[in-house]
Amino acid sequence: MPSNTNPTNPTSKAPRAEKQNPTAYDAKSIQLLKGLEAVRKRPGMYIGGTGPEGLHHLIWELIDNSVDEAAAGFANLIEVTLHRDGSVEVADNGRGIPIDKKDGKRTALEVVFTELHAGGKFNSNAYSASGGLHGVGASVVNALASKVVVEVDRDAATHRLSFEHQLPGRYDAKGVFKPGSALEIVRKVPAKRTGTRVRFWPDMDVFDPGLSVEYELVRDHCAQVCFLVPGLKVRLSDKRGSTPREPEEFVAKGGLADLVETLSIGEFVTDVITLHGTGAFEERVPVEGKMTLVQRTCTVDIAMRWVKGYDTVISSFVNTIPTTEGGTHIAGFERAMTKVANDVLLSGTKKLAKLAKSGKDRAEKGDVQEGLVAAVKVTLPEPQFKGQTKQELGTPAVQSIVYEVVRDNFTNWIDGGGKKSNISALRDKVAQAVLTRVTTKATQDAKRKAANLSSAGMPDKLADCRRHGINSELLIVEGDSAAGPAKAGRNSENMAVLPLRGKVVNAGKSTLKQVIENAEAQALFTAVGAGSGADFDLDQSRYGRIIILCDADVDGSHIRCLLLTLFYHYMRPMLEDGRIYAAQPPLYTAKVGDKTVHAFSDAERERITAELTKGNRKAENIGWVRFKGLGEMDVEELAETCLDPGTRILRRITMSDAKEEIEAGKLFETLMGNDVSRRRQYLLDNSDLLDSDLLDV
Repeated sequence: MPSNTNPTNPTSKAPRAEKQNPTAYDAKSIQLLKGLEAVRKRPGMYIGGTGPEGLHHLIWELIDNSVDEAAAGFANLIEVTLHRDGSVEVADNGRGIPIDKKDGKRTALEVVFTELHAGGKFNSNAYSASGGLHGVGASVVNALASKVVVEVDRDAATHRLSFEHQLPGRYDAKGVFKPGSALEIVRKVPAKRTGTRVRFWPDMDVFDPGLSVEYELVRDHCAQVCFLVPGLKVRLSDKRGSTPREPEEFVAKGGLADLVETLSIGEFVTDVITLHGTGAFEERVPVEGKMTLVQRTCTVDIAMRWVKGYDTVISSFVNTIPTTEGGTHIAGFERAMTKVANDVLLSGTKKLAKLAKSGKDRAEKGDVQEGLVAAVKVTLPEPQFKGQTKQELGTPAVQSIVYEVVRDNFTNWIDGGGKKSNISALRDKVAQAVLTRVTTKATQDAKRKAANLSSAGMPDKLADCRRHGINSELLIVEGDSAAGPAKAGRNSENMAVLPLRGKVVNAGKSTLKQVIENAEAQALFTAVGAGSGADFDLDQSRYGRIIILCDADVDGSHIRCLLLTLFYHYMRPMLEDGRIYAAQPPLYTAKVGDKTVHAFSDAERERITAELTKGNRKAENIGWVRFKGLGEMDVEELAETCLDPGTRILRRITMSDAKEEIEAGKLFETLMGNDVSRRRQYLLDNSDLLDSDLLDV
């Protein structure tokens, strides 16, 4: 224990400076955060952070409160408005927040917006099931807002309470804020009209600089909540900007089935399958200060279908809350799906007979979920979430209930409840997924090992460079005619050349097995040496850049698209890290005196011609030569325009965020889908589109 005496004088008291020691830990070190201080001190605990996610989470809290009213049967309209002054308003025609006195002095309305863990969702009196039991949504919005105005329609009048920096009060006619708890009667309304309107101004001192509410994110959330309450209408208005958007309305009468229809992309393997069931469980909760065993009921609703693609899309919800991180309900769903697929769907499948001998015919989760589009919703009172942001369900008993509902209902569908054509198509799809996974594993391992070999293990057609690493480049060219000049004009120290001699596989609609077996894809994976697909390791790449050298015509664009599709599906980290480039070869070249000029388009050629003929030179004396392909260039021309870092023009092809990836996916679907006529017309109309959005290096 530290001494309280001066070591030079045992009888003296400790000097004042020692009492102010910053390392001291006593009662004065303990802070008590009152009211909403805790939220402002640590906003990330309540809204997930102070970035875009946190800012938009404030809106979700208010929308979710209104959706709870709709789910309980008391509202059918929610209006969300983005105002020009940066505020956001959420209104509903529900019962309206109670306005009577809660503790003798303050109204229930004031308590809801100023006290954490205050609300009507802690028991089943007001809501049988709601978005959560935390009761902090409205108060968190107030805590992180500079101003909030709440209006409630009840008892034939509109009652208003304003908040400025979390304090309740009202604004007088001059706009001066006066603290107080009394509600302001704004106007009379019809006796049967009820509802709540909350308008808040986010406190931008709390959030990261430069943030603003993104319309598309709010739009997606509004559209999504409609699927959770069939018949609910959500109206979204954006009044910002010089030309405000037209209001949008969202409504989905089919619920989760409509959501699956919306999310399903591509050719269908099955119709939408709906599963429904309930289960009961017991849990201990505090009732009047004592832990009491109570009976709970959990309702399970699922809509799902399979499409011919390979991506898995599972949207999950608890009551009216999207659970982006899943939780116990998704664990039960996935476990049951895999169980039924193995025990019922694939039982005795001839396609897997050869694998059965080695015990490798069992489907894994990924096999069953290949091409699955599903929406999973559970409804239960007082769900337990992991964290206030409610992204993951933690109630343990829900897993078993969902498992049993899915197991029984999905088995019934396979045993005769569904269309025979659907069941047969699904059986073939899952069996093929198992077969592909098993038969390609050895091939993948072999290719991965080959990619890590020395240059002796490289493809024969690869003209490798002497130095590898972040400053090296792999040039992909069309055929041997272009490979010759590229090899002669390159810097062999850090530039490798890989010619394409066959057709590049269409990775957008081919199976993994077909991709792995494609000679050109094999050569590319092996040359890069970093694996493929989920196993691709960017740090293992032998080259820092991959540069595509294709002819500047429709065929060149098509080859480039095939390569980009392969990169997108199997070497995506190269795209995400900005390591894929496209060379920009000129269309025309001309010799003017001792100077060579290049033009990359017809318009540029005409512009250069106009500049060169300002004097006495005639246009016909400028001998423009059009390149038909890279193979027609001599070594010097190719080196100057495509190889020399000092003179060449490259275009970086990158996907820096999820939005760009989605847009790229739509583009690849157009280019690589099954509709041949659509793809052909797109290429004819937009042969240079891929270059138009890329960045100069």
